[in-house]
Amino acid sequence: MSEAMLALRDVRRVYETASDPLVVLDGASVELGRGEAVGLVAPSGTGKSTLLHVAGLLERPQSGDVFVDGKACGRLGDAERTAIRRNGIGFVYQFHHLLPEFSALENVMLPCMIAGLSRKEASKRAGDLLERVGLTPRATHRPAKLSGGEQQRVAVARALANGPAVLLADEPTGNLDPGTSDHVFDLLLSMVRERGMSALIATHNVGLARRLDRVVTLQDGKLVSYEDNPT
Repeated sequence: MSEAMLALRDVRRVYETASDPLVVLDGASVELGRGEAVGLVAPSGTGKSTLLHVAGLLERPQSGDVFVDGKACGRLGDAERTAIRRNGIGFVYQFHHLLPEFSALENVMLPCMIAGLSRKEASKRAGDLLERVGLTPRATHRPAKLSGGEQQRVAVARALANGPAVLLADEPTGNLDPGTSDHVFDLLLSMVRERGMSALIATHNVGLARRLDRVVTLQDGKLVSYEDNPT
């Protein structure tokens, strides 16, 4: 466990419906070692987003547990879970979810300031990250003035703003054209590698996923090696 930056152990997640309970995760387990990037490939509706929400401490499982850097999070209070999520986990979604009234720089600064950095410190860190993703000339532009690929690159920079140990990405290039998708995926993966982060990346693009260290899929609520069940 000491080497696993993120681990899910026998996670079960069930949603109550008007008819029968909907079992989405049923004993799902996975470990990500330090610096390991894992692809999650599975059809829509099989529970990819739910898995990422549980892994990111946005939802609690009915049973099983989630470990972040060796710390069991299942029984922690909301404040502790929020602190781990804020400082230890970065999120990238299919849609960038940038705040439209703020510039690219300000969008990246926000997580830093929420974590307690001064405005000057946050601006410096955000500027460095935007330089890394090639957007220094666009730093003062609001999202509406950025292309789809540029918006997603800002979202990547924002996800890394607090230096998380774990990155969770839900279809991070799913809303982009193929050329832009490749570019953003390359950038995301290179930053994961150079920072030694552990990443779980859900994608429909098997070609992109196979560039990661390994690929898993969801089968009957459990995580299995993709080669065992090439969906």
